[in-house]
Amino acid sequence: MSKAQETVLEIDLKALKHNFEHLKSKLKNNTKFLAVVKAFGYGSDACEIAVYLQELSVDYFAVAYVNEGVVLRQAGITKPILVLHPQAVNFKTLIANCLEPSLYNAKIFNEFLSFASVEKQNDYPIHIKFNTGLNRLGFWENDVDYIISKLKNTTAVKVESIFSHLAASEDLNEKEFSLNQIANFKAIYTNFTKAIDCKPLLHMCNTSGILNYPEAHFDMVRSGIGLYGFGNSIKENRYLKPIGTLKTIISQIHLIEKDETVGYNRAFKSDGFLKTATLPIGHADGIGRQYGNGNGFVTINGQKAYIIGNVCMDMIMINITGIDCKEGDEVIIFDVNHTAETLAETSGTISYELITAISQRVKRVLLK
Repeated sequence: MSKAQETVLEIDLKALKHNFEHLKSKLKNNTKFLAVVKAFGYGSDACEIAVYLQELSVDYFAVAYVNEGVVLRQAGITKPILVLHPQAVNFKTLIANCLEPSLYNAKIFNEFLSFASVEKQNDYPIHIKFNTGLNRLGFWENDVDYIISKLKNTTAVKVESIFSHLAASEDLNEKEFSLNQIANFKAIYTNFTKAIDCKPLLHMCNTSGILNYPEAHFDMVRSGIGLYGFGNSIKENRYLKPIGTLKTIISQIHLIEKDETVGYNRAFKSDGFLKTATLPIGHADGIGRQYGNGNGFVTINGQKAYIIGNVCMDMIMINITGIDCKEGDEVIIFDVNHTAETLAETSGTISYELITAISQRVKRVLLK
């Protein structure tokens, strides 16, 4: 791991392998593993992540949108790819790239069945999403008969899986709610599979579901944030390794006198002599304004340096008073010790938001 000479996001593939193997160890041998690589691989590099996981024999991938799946196909991904939130305008592209749609209400369901029929498809794989309490996307339990009636009148598609999504699997205070979701899903798939001449894959668990609800692993599990090193709890984080290290350098050091201000809108006013450093990273790179004004901090030579003033588009200023450092020195925004989760918590948000916001103008460096 070399010292930074510019702003870079280092991606540790060994850590990715460790996380994958740890999560796999929680499963039965015949339970399939779906890797979620949407949002540019949770802000890392979707293609590199997917290619590596394919080498590790992951069973399935998932993305949010069709264009994300196309990029994976162009990168050489041959495993099945589930598109979690397709739009009808992209159906032609979806089929051309052998992507598999999640169909979650009557409108998108009927539109895809009609399109697949016009395109003379036969047994094209689809996934039926059911809502069991997240109330985001999904058919309801009482839609099963309607779905079955439509499926019996077409050979254009086949149901590859039926699935749902836990709403609060990381929060054991919501265990009763999660168990009710699981029971609801079991009732749905029992009714569904009784009425149709196939046995689709069943899946419900996200990362926290994998860790907290082994009874709901079913035929396949889906992991996103866990692969990237976060287990949604202090206990589980001990067994996972964040794969990303975001680092930059000190561009300039300033000596600030009492009553001088720093940055836009004079948001920081010094109450005494201090030293500041300017770093080449800002809200256009994913470090939002909420981290400014003493909320977020970075580390230099193992010491905390708080962000002062408003975060700029391309720069942040930090207080380095009492820290032995010089222009050109490396600065850690987050890594395995000072994690993205730790930084996110300083501003009342979550690791997901921080890591997926890292701009693609930030250089990615793979550590193999």
